[in-house]
Amino acid sequence: MSVNITAPAASWEVDHGDQAWQLTAATFVALQSMPGLVMIYAGLSKSKWAINSAFMGIYGFAATLLVWVLYAYSMSFGNQWIPICGIPFPVLSMNHMLSQSKVPAADTEQSFNLTTTVYYQFCFAAITVIIIAGSVLGRMTFLSWAIFVPLYVSLVYTIGAFSIWGGGFLEDLGVLDYCGGYVIHVASGTAGFVAAALVGPRHPTDRADHRPSNLSFVIIGACILAVGWAGFNGGGPYTANANASVAVLNTYIC
Repeated sequence: MSVNITAPAASWEVDHGDQAWQLTAATFVALQSMPGLVMIYAGLSKSKWAINSAFMGIYGFAATLLVWVLYAYSMSFGNQWIPICGIPFPVLSMNHMLSQSKVPAADTEQSFNLTTTVYYQFCFAAITVIIIAGSVLGRMTFLSWAIFVPLYVSLVYTIGAFSIWGGGFLEDLGVLDYCGGYVIHVASGTAGFVAAALVGPRHPTDRADHRPSNLSFVIIGACILAVGWAGFNGGGPYTANANASVAVLNTYIC
């Protein structure tokens, strides 16, 4: 006698429209980092710093992804560990990847699988550290930057993301941040200011002559950055609804 054992049916279904838009929005955000900011940084820097500046952005993108899937995503959007962050845990198993996207501490869920949220939120984390890089171009060694990126994502970004977006204490106090005003821009601006102050000024020779290496790169990179805002703000509602279209149009009007 044979016995057929089947897995229980899933209690939710992927909304293909939401899934498609969220992946598209995430990719728009990724393009802001690479090639957007990478081209801007390479073009703004002196010729001798152009490659170093570009690779600071590329490394920031890659290193953030590894840290993100190994433990930083769950610290930012997982089950609460302490009031300022979630429990560090990898999100690489198939059970995680194919499960419904949820932010347990915030008691919210989305109509697509968890991988989509991991990818979308990774693109936000990556651009945060790449924005910081703009404050130290031509002033920070690549080795120092290589150490700084995982430390910042682990000790700073995760706390901001969980506290405001992940169900932490700032969200409980009523703090609202729809698309990164605090978690990304205030945090990266503050970190960039502090980093620049600690690293100190450029060498006097560089300060005397700091002509950009390629203004065309700067213009093209800025255009890519501007177009990418469609995904940055349009993906904020986590669904392909009317708010998403209004956010995209209003972003370009502004």
